[in-house]
Amino acid sequence: MPVLGLSHFNLRASRPLLDKLKDFYVDVVGLRPGFRPPFQRFGYWLYAGNLDVLHLTEADSSERQVVDVLTTLDHVALKCAGRATYEAALSQHGVHYKVASVPQTQQIQLFFDDPAGNGVELVFADSDA
Repeated sequence: MPVLGLSHFNLRASRPLLDKLKDFYVDVVGLRPGFRPPFQRFGYWLYAGNLDVLHLTEADSSERQVVDVLTTLDHVALKCAGRATYEAALSQHGVHYKVASVPQTQQIQLFFDDPAGNGVELVFADSDA
């Protein structure tokens, strides 16, 4: 029973924050909105190429959310190209980010938080300067 790959990740938030997250992941990260089946709850599916990689779902106000920072998702990493363009977009939108090199892998990482405080990592080939 092999795992074939990552399908998507889902973020749940109130409607106002959900709209901010959608705008952030479209305008800053470069995903694009696309088809989403007609679920009962409001939301968005955001795509990288032909893959719906991020699902945004409106939280029900009656849901109790318990967060334990020791066990929550730390960040999601997206493989990207065009590092200079991403750095310019992050700066233009006032998003503070950190740059790191991965030893022995020829990869550069950009780390930042989305409007809900979720960690995002963009991964580039070291040659993508």
